[in-house]
Amino acid sequence: MKKRRSHNHNDEHIDESWLIPYSDLLTLLLALFIVLFASGSINNDKLQQIMISMNTALKGQGNSLIIKENAGITKEVEKKDASKLAETEKLQSLKEQIEQYIETKGLEKVITIKDEPKGIKLSLKDVILFESGRADLKGDSLIILNDLLDLIKQVQNPISIEGHTDNVPITGGRYKSNWELSAARALSVLYFFETNGIASKKLQFAGFGEQKPVFPNDTLPHRQANRRVDITILKTE
Repeated sequence: MKKRRSHNHNDEHIDESWLIPYSDLLTLLLALFIVLFASGSINNDKLQQIMISMNTALKGQGNSLIIKENAGITKEVEKKDASKLAETEKLQSLKEQIEQYIETKGLEKVITIKDEPKGIKLSLKDVILFESGRADLKGDSLIILNDLLDLIKQVQNPISIEGHTDNVPITGGRYKSNWELSAARALSVLYFFETNGIASKKLQFAGFGEQKPVFPNDTLPHRQANRRVDITILKTE
């Protein structure tokens, strides 16, 4: 009877050795989630502190590797942040120089420049670039575009060129619609840039016709403002 009871007692004993690797796995998963969360933050000092704390709390070669790998991620994030900051400073410097040029030449009524999320945007009214209903750059516009291009060449960012019109339908002439006219005007500016030293791969264009007015087309000044070419020096990141 005693032997039988002893045998039954051994049968009821549960092997709990599996808990050790399971616990290690949970610890590693927790460490991974913390590091991923910290990596998503732009606060690099906070990320470094978390890594140091984890390295202290989690002993072992595997956990140390996680810390080292994510330290590399932190350095890469810092590198990208520095590159983005340098680009922002260059674009702001360019914007200030263009603003000074516009003021010096007395072009405030026909050229504007402003910051946008995708870059800095120059808006040129059609009256300084084209004759009515045409898409060929007129003589005086070449001087202005060349001056602007000399400034723009200071940066290597891609450039988007967009043509816009008012809502007055086209009747007769070379172009059948405002779509065609706006696209042709944007393309004329693109060709000028390409001919004068901007790499083709950095250029893009679009014609929006009357679809993106800056003002309602209810007065002559508003329609004049809507007839424009927008040149945006795009951010690279």
